[in-house]
Amino acid sequence: MSDRSRRDTNGTGAWTRREWLRVTAAGAVQAIAAGSALAGARASRPLGVQLYTVRDRLGENAAETLEAIAAIGYKELELGRADVPRLAPIARDLGLSLASTHLEAPIVTGQWEAWPFLSRLKESYGGDDGLKRAVDEVKGYGVKYAVLPYLMAGERRLEASYYERLADRLNHAGQIGRAAGVKFGYHNHGFEFEALPDGRRALDVLASRMDPSLVTLELDVFWVGITGADPVELIQQYAGRTELLHLKDKAKTAPRATQEQDVPRDAFVEVGNGALDFAAIVKAAEGAGVKHFFVEQDHTPGDPIASLKQSYQNLSKLI
Repeated sequence: MSDRSRRDTNGTGAWTRREWLRVTAAGAVQAIAAGSALAGARASRPLGVQLYTVRDRLGENAAETLEAIAAIGYKELELGRADVPRLAPIARDLGLSLASTHLEAPIVTGQWEAWPFLSRLKESYGGDDGLKRAVDEVKGYGVKYAVLPYLMAGERRLEASYYERLADRLNHAGQIGRAAGVKFGYHNHGFEFEALPDGRRALDVLASRMDPSLVTLELDVFWVGITGADPVELIQQYAGRTELLHLKDKAKTAPRATQEQDVPRDAFVEVGNGALDFAAIVKAAEGAGVKHFFVEQDHTPGDPIASLKQSYQNLSKLI
C-alpha cells in the first residue's frame, strides 16, 4: 500500500492512504461509484483482493462491490481492522473468507503521536490490552493474519537500532497473536530498501531479528520492484518466511524510488501489464511456501473492478 503525503491535486478526489486510514478508523468510507464485473477464467488456487484497491466503494455500495469481486473469481479478502465487523457478514454470504487484516499501526507499535487522527482509538486499543482486544475481535470473524501495514515517515529512523526495536515489538505482538490463534505479519513499502549506515537494508535488519514462528513477511512485489530490487530473489531469500504476498505490477516506465511520494499514480498497473515477471514471481512464491496471494492496485486508470478483473484473468494463466 502506498501513502501520499498530500491529497492528489489533479481533481480526481482520490483518497490517499492516510485519508483512507482516517476514514476507515471511523468505519465510514464514502462510496463514489459502483463496480461490476463478469466472471472470468478460474485460477487453480484461491486468489485474494486487498480492499484498499476499492476503498472508494466500501460505503453504501460495499455489498455490490464485494459481489463483483466474488463474481470475478476471487475467494479471499484482506481489509482494514475497522471494516471487519461491517463487511464480514457480506463477505460470508458471498463465500469470501477474511484471510488477513491490516491493523492501525499504533495499535502494534504504540507510536500514537505519529498518528494524531487515530488518537481516539488509544483508549480502547492502547497498550497490550488494546492489542489483545484488536486481535481477539478480528479472530472472532475468522481472520488468520494481523499485519502491520505502514509506518509514517515521521516515525521512521534511518538506523539499524530502530528496526531492531521494531522487530522486538513485532515479536511481542506475535506472542499475543499466537495466544489468540492469529499470526502477525509485516508489510513492506520502499523505504525498507534504503541502505542504513552499516550498509544493510532495513528489511533485512527486521527479518534477521523477527521470530519466524511469530511474525511472517507480507512482501509487496511492486514496492520491491520499484526500488530496483528483484522480487524473485527476495522471495527466494525469505523462503519459509513469507506467507503473504501482494501482487501488483509496475509500469515499464516507472522510475526507481524508495519513498512513496516519489511514485506517480500511473506507476501502478494491472498484474501482467507491466515490467514485473509474474510467471517467475508465482513460481518462486509457490516454491517458497507463500500461502495467500492478494491482488492490490493502489491507483487504477478507471474502474478498479475492471482492473481487478484484468489482473485475475492474467494471473489465472499462471496460478
